[in-house]
Amino acid sequence: MVTVDGEELSGLAFVQEDVTYVQLSALLEAMGGWEAVWDDQAYAATAETDLFTLTVPFQRSHVLADAHPYETSGNSLLLSGRTYVPLRSVANLLGARVEFIDWDTPVKVLTGQQRAYTEDDLYWLSRIISAESKGESLRGQIAVGNVILNRVDSAEFPNSIREVIFDRKNGVQFEPVSNQAIYDEPTEQSVLAARLALAGVDAAAGSLYFFNPALSQGLWVRQNRAYYATIGCHMFFR
Repeated sequence: MVTVDGEELSGLAFVQEDVTYVQLSALLEAMGGWEAVWDDQAYAATAETDLFTLTVPFQRSHVLADAHPYETSGNSLLLSGRTYVPLRSVANLLGARVEFIDWDTPVKVLTGQQRAYTEDDLYWLSRIISAESKGESLRGQIAVGNVILNRVDSAEFPNSIREVIFDRKNGVQFEPVSNQAIYDEPTEQSVLAARLALAGVDAAAGSLYFFNPALSQGLWVRQNRAYYATIGCHMFFR
């Protein structure tokens, strides 16, 4: 069983290859009252959400947020004329947290993860994302944004986005501050990634550090922090 904010999700939910699938239309309705429609020409389901236009192409291991691909944990499926999507991937992309304990306990989808932010916050977050990860996937860019926000929330670092980016307590923390790339106009995808990170989309699972192993050995991070994952060109550490 799957619940959204304590209410049982309607429609079929099932597990395939250790991935929980739910009916897209039911999930969208429960999370925001959004409506999914089927596009025969694109062979995809689409929906206008509060965050972006969501497109779910048939039998692909990604969805599109405003036409930008976002990897999912499994292919979308079409069963009896209904579109089914990997729950965790799509719910998280829509800003929710998914909690799984065991197969005997309902899978919980918890909405309302968005933090309050200012235009100044969005301005700086989109720029550090763009400068650090231009050319990376949407998921990779969101993960970079997550690191900045995780530092804001950590007692180890300053408590605002701008202060985290320009933090010099232990030396310059981010190369774009040194080479001035932080002031470059961000890409469209970087702005979306910043908005999504602020909306609660989490691709970095509490990570506080990242580096590109092609450009840095990251010895201190490797020796002192727990490795989480490699996303694109970056390794992330908690």
